[in-house]
Amino acid sequence: MFSHVMLGTDDLDAAKTFYDATLGALGIAPGRVDPKGRVIYMHPAGAFLLTRPINGEPACHANGGTIGFAAASPEAADAWHAAGVAAGGTAIEDEPGIREAPFGKLYLAYLRDPAGNKVCAMHRVPA
Repeated sequence: MFSHVMLGTDDLDAAKTFYDATLGALGIAPGRVDPKGRVIYMHPAGAFLLTRPINGEPACHANGGTIGFAAASPEAADAWHAAGVAAGGTAIEDEPGIREAPFGKLYLAYLRDPAGNKVCAMHRVPA
């Protein structure tokens, strides 16, 4: 459904450290820095990018927004969460675990990245 997601940050080094750790826990290679200074993570399902805002204003997080990353298992979501906390993220909401949804059970783990963006690792629990 998505071609890419891009987040703004004022500290590309802190953001790269956080996302190299969390996405690495999900099997995604470390981000590469392009000639414009953006950090790019490539995956067969799309791209995830980090950038300083091009308008020169400070980066800010979306109020009510969440970016979810697919996790192959609950253990992968837990590894993602632990890597994120160790790399400067902040644990938020409930502890990682199963949540009941109208469309089935989900294993969810939530963090705020160093810039305050809300991110999640999600595993769909088979019925």
